[in-house]
Amino acid sequence: MPAKPPEDTRLGGHRGVGPLIPPFAESLRPLRQQAFEKVRAAGLIPRVHLAKDLGVSPASVTSLVAELIDAGLIEEVSAPRDGDPGRGRPAVALGVRATAHYVAGMKLSDREHTAVIVDFAGRLLADDVIPRKPGPMPVSEILDAVETLLMRVCAKAGLARADLSGIGIGVPGFVDSAEGVVLWSSTLTERAVPLAAVAQARLGLPVFVDNDANLVALAELWFGAGRALSDFAVVTIEHGVGMGFVMNHRIYRGAQRLGLELGHTKVQLDGALCRCGQRGCLEAYVADYALAREATTALNWGHKEGAPISVLLESLYEHAKAGNATARSIFRRAGRYLAVGLSNVVNLFDPALIILSGDRMRYDYLYAAETLAEMDNLAINTGRPLPPIEIHAWGDLLWAHGAAALALSAVTERILLYPKDMAAQ
Repeated sequence: MPAKPPEDTRLGGHRGVGPLIPPFAESLRPLRQQAFEKVRAAGLIPRVHLAKDLGVSPASVTSLVAELIDAGLIEEVSAPRDGDPGRGRPAVALGVRATAHYVAGMKLSDREHTAVIVDFAGRLLADDVIPRKPGPMPVSEILDAVETLLMRVCAKAGLARADLSGIGIGVPGFVDSAEGVVLWSSTLTERAVPLAAVAQARLGLPVFVDNDANLVALAELWFGAGRALSDFAVVTIEHGVGMGFVMNHRIYRGAQRLGLELGHTKVQLDGALCRCGQRGCLEAYVADYALAREATTALNWGHKEGAPISVLLESLYEHAKAGNATARSIFRRAGRYLAVGLSNVVNLFDPALIILSGDRMRYDYLYAAETLAEMDNLAINTGRPLPPIEIHAWGDLLWAHGAAALALSAVTERILLYPKDMAAQ
């Protein structure tokens, strides 16, 4: 016999139904925030088009625009006219006031740290890179590196640290972005590090942190191939395997903000040891340390033990290009495991596009035609076409752009939702 629902005596026992959506949830953003985001996404947009896109009256848009102009967030810009520019009044469009705010974005990785500074319209002002020693580092050393890098990139941009409104930081590993806590990362010796709080205390600026694969997806959403897509996946292959997923134009993170860890899905029971401490993870067969491990064993490279992973991988790639069957088989095996992971992404999420990103995309054997064909065979045959796959072999500056987008998004929401709090800072 089915259980009865709990009795609710509120309001005479009248129980509501349907989802209880909190105020200012993603689906109920204030109209002023929606208006600002439309202007930012368009670059330049006339008032009449903004009213149409928002589905409100021109009078409502006039009020919204006046409010955003008074706040110093957008401005009126003379826009080029189609046809004869010499007749009539010049056309006026709305654009973001680029100098209203500046943010920095950083990626902290196992190989180097990168940073960018962008203005409020998302335009790049400066970038910089500093190398780092391999292996995990204490929080104090990471903070030293962050401060040094921030000082350098600010100098390049001609800005003081105090001119910034926020900093986004991406790290590999398990990151609770809402709490600003890095539960585990290959870049840190400690676990459960409140990185946002300690970095904010050191730098004196608002700091926002996230998993670096999420930030690649955010970079594609803001600046790249995902701008016009509501749902797409980004799979990153570098020292680890990561995944970011955009759902309904927003980064999807899961209930505890720790989901989409494709690299730690299991592809082999009691399999190879992953750097997370478990066995059989996809990452343990596809990431750069996995390829280097296989090369050292299969090619009898014991004499190269201790060499940097990047050196081992370049040597492995050169052997494969030269026709070495063993080297090719190593890439082929890793590619087959990658095909398993990608087919699971297709079967679970049905994205409109899958983007393969990261420095290891230079190794085309990982995504050779036979690899992608195997992914097709492993995906469910529905009779409908599978999502296209694009290869974006961009460097770490793309990841830093994603961190800047994280900071821009957070700063924008704080300004538009809590303007008094921002004014008090």
